[in-house]
Amino acid sequence: MPPEPGSAADWLRYAQSDLALAKQGNAGDVLREILCFHAQQAAERSIKAVLVHFGVAFPKTHSIERLIDLLPPSVTRTADLMGSAELTAYATVFRYPGEHEPISEERFRAALRLAEAVLTWAEEYVLPGKS
Repeated sequence: MPPEPGSAADWLRYAQSDLALAKQGNAGDVLREILCFHAQQAAERSIKAVLVHFGVAFPKTHSIERLIDLLPPSVTRTADLMGSAELTAYATVFRYPGEHEPISEERFRAALRLAEAVLTWAEEYVLPGKS
């Protein structure tokens, strides 16, 4: 049974879907920029899931740093969570064609690792005992 629409678990479901898309790799015509966008979305939605879980309202934003700032003081801010702020560029600058360098395999792998870490962090709050 799917979670209640708009619930913290529902936000995590979307984050998990974004991460699954990002993990597809750049086979065929898929651009790393698009994969990194989905990694960013996984992290963003994971943080939003925790905010929903704690009843914290948040603006429509892709800024991971801004979302982290809204977390209650009792929420642990891991190094990976704080580092995930760098993913914001994948939802803004790199999301659209323009004047930027192509994303390397190394940068893609780093984005994927951060997204996975943030999702795992969020699951510990929203779905305790899952692991």
